Amino acid sequence: MHRKIIILFSTLLFGASLCAQVADSIGTKSSTAAEKPFASLKTSIEKMNEKAKRIKSLLIPAGMITYGFIALENDGLKNLDNRIKEEIWTEHPHRQITIDNYLQYAPAAAVYGLNAMGIKGKNNFRDRTMIYLLSNAVMGITVQSLKAITRIQRPDGFGTNAFPSGHTATAFVAAEFLHQEYKDISPWYGIAGYAMATTTAYLRMYNNKHWFRDLAPGAGIGIISTKLAYWIYPSVKRKFFKNKPMNTIAMPFYQNKTIGFTLIHSFAVK
Repeated sequence: MHRKIIILFSTLLFGASLCAQVADSIGTKSSTAAEKPFASLKTSIEKMNEKAKRIKSLLIPAGMITYGFIALENDGLKNLDNRIKEEIWTEHPHRQITIDNYLQYAPAAAVYGLNAMGIKGKNNFRDRTMIYLLSNAVMGITVQSLKAITRIQRPDGFGTNAFPSGHTATAFVAAEFLHQEYKDISPWYGIAGYAMATTTAYLRMYNNKHWFRDLAPGAGIGIISTKLAYWIYPSVKRKFFKNKPMNTIAMPFYQNKTIGFTLIHSFAVK
């Protein structure tokens, strides 16, 4: 039974994430032989198609968030959460493992590691760093606000900040970040990132820190936060940077009731 729950969980969360990834990666085909009189019409159609593709890419993560809110009040879904807890934790007690505290950042670390090895992604150091920080800012504000509003008790009884899962949201921010940077090179980078994020989410249940209803919206918030950052950043860049080189980046962050600053400096190699 335990194995069945693991398979079901992985299929639901990982499968939904991959569907969101595929929807985001599907491009719109356009003719390269358009004549000048139709250039304006072609541009308008391409913009409409791009907006439609963006909306479509939000449907699955939005559905994951919706599931979480429904599960807060639905007795059937609450019972499902209790059965999963009983199967994973109550009937099979075990020691907690802490790898999820580090695994949540692994897909983002992979972006910088791949670039360091010469496998270049979509954006340069400054732009990808700003996008990643912006993603985490959107995610952090959303997650912490919902935790403060909902005040759902954790399954282990310690704390009333279960909903949604911050670890899961952070992991899926990183997974979508990896997907966006390398989707034009190979889909396997994104698949690997989502596999790590899904593992992080499962470990939150394995460690009795979260209900399943906390994980689905955490994943959805993480994915949407990163998508929004990629859509918003070009406007931010035009307004504040104007293609000026910037080797040092400082940005505030708030996560897990901790306030601080992230400082990143890129050293040029001559």
